[in-house]
Amino acid sequence: MGEKTRLSRLKILKEIAELLNKGTDMNGVLSEVLKNLLSVTGLQTGWIFLIDGEGEYHLAAHENLPPALLFNKCEPMCTGGCWCINRYIDARLDKATNIIECKRLEDAMQYDWGETNGLTHHATVPLKAGEEKFGLLNIGSPNKTHFDTEELALLESVALQIGTALKRIKLTQKEQELALTAERNRLARDLHDSVNQLLFSVSLTARGGEEMTDHQGVKETFSYIQDLAQEALNEMRALIWQLRPRGLENGLGSALLSYGQMLGLKLEMKVKGIINLPGSVEEAIWRIGQEALANCKKHSRQEKANLFFTVTEKEVTLEISDKGCGFHYDEDKELPSLGLKSMKDRTDSLKGKFFIKSAHGKGTKIRIRIPI
Repeated sequence: MGEKTRLSRLKILKEIAELLNKGTDMNGVLSEVLKNLLSVTGLQTGWIFLIDGEGEYHLAAHENLPPALLFNKCEPMCTGGCWCINRYIDARLDKATNIIECKRLEDAMQYDWGETNGLTHHATVPLKAGEEKFGLLNIGSPNKTHFDTEELALLESVALQIGTALKRIKLTQKEQELALTAERNRLARDLHDSVNQLLFSVSLTARGGEEMTDHQGVKETFSYIQDLAQEALNEMRALIWQLRPRGLENGLGSALLSYGQMLGLKLEMKVKGIINLPGSVEEAIWRIGQEALANCKKHSRQEKANLFFTVTEKEVTLEISDKGCGFHYDEDKELPSLGLKSMKDRTDSLKGKFFIKSAHGKGTKIRIRIPI
């Protein structure tokens, strides 16, 4: 490698490092990294798979894919297995290496998904930071069937930078989640110590005023103020529960049971498996459960509800149902309320499945399934 080429590559590596250190939208950053990498190497095509601990992958970035791999909105890149991902999952792939052939390209040619533009092989590099793995960087070019040692070393350097950036972003997100929890706790304390106490004082004052007067109209006014203050107190307590659930430290099932009791619901709860969930999953199920139980209380016209947990090694299922008045639900149409949309969005954000079944006079059943 000439001195000029070496300096050019060092410059690109520096630019990539700066890009990764500044970026927080990782998908956008990865696309820019691929462009820079292909520019310095003179190679044509690249793509990045991010892979979770369960082996589920998604195409996070790609550059100059041939038509065969772009077929049907990148379907060949988003479904099915391949040799590089299989080797990554079973820990046989731990450094930059040549892949003899690409199964996705073979499938594309077999099923006639379009032109491959001469691309048949690619190099693949795991994205790592220490012992933690995040996915794969794949690079190829038409009619190129082998990568030399210097090329693989360059790819490995870039992959290390990407892995380190992914680790940083993951830690930053965790810190943000902790900060958000702390802020919720602070807000809950403030509401309890200020607004909650003021409403309680209003209720006591109204009761005293009612007892001190003989005027019927004034009595009714004070009674109405009492009712309003009590209703506001109940809403405030529910809000404080949502911000800082008492009992969550004793487990998710216990917290939802207590929340249902606070709403005035008689809950029948059954649990199958041990509820020991990742923080993000526990948070999502807690919020979804709150919303579902609140809907039971507000809309079902029943005082009873059923809550079932099923936990396996791979997923958690939460089902909440009532035998109330129900509503007309058409799965082909948009969800009818903001609360239901919120539950579905939380489920979708964790790659889960959201189901709802309801009909007039036949109650409502909500079931969510989230991988863990």
